[in-house]
Amino acid sequence: MNNKDAIIAYAKKLVPFNESESIEFGDAFKEIRVKKRQFLIQPNFTAKSRYFVISGALRAYVIGEDGREHTIQLALEQWWISDYNSYIYQQPASMFVEALEECQLLEITYESEARLKAGNHHFETFFRILAERSVAFMQRRIINNLTQSAEERYESFMERYALFAHRFPQYVIASYLGMTTEFLSKIRNRRVKQKP
Repeated sequence: MNNKDAIIAYAKKLVPFNESESIEFGDAFKEIRVKKRQFLIQPNFTAKSRYFVISGALRAYVIGEDGREHTIQLALEQWWISDYNSYIYQQPASMFVEALEECQLLEITYESEARLKAGNHHFETFFRILAERSVAFMQRRIINNLTQSAEERYESFMERYALFAHRFPQYVIASYLGMTTEFLSKIRNRRVKQKP
């Protein structure tokens, strides 16, 4: 299976594309390789694309006035990443999107996505479902951040995304969960001690 087949297979789980739709959809994406530590998006530059991860690990983050990094999004294989506010509204980005491993990505530009959606309701449905899932995910995340303790947030994260703990550095996970690396270390150490 080549990389275009991977995005087509992903999309067909959500919307029943026929053969010609599959080809048109796959052709809208461009394969790119990104080096570790390379930035795809930086603040004040408009995000022209969104990215589907074939291989690798990426994160999107902002830097607060105190200089601390706040990780907004993580992405591994079969996940999407961009600065969505910048991408959707075509205005300057507020986030960094950085590769934490060497990555193979499929890139779709704002213009290509708009053409797909304007030309076929199946494509529009696919991107609407992506948007709905993203909103639901972000809402769950906000609720967890507001209602759970740091330890509960970590437990919940590990239950759902244990693989992320092996692929992302501890400082990134701590930043994503809204805590310091030292505090995350204490939580992890407590968990190790509690195991029989």
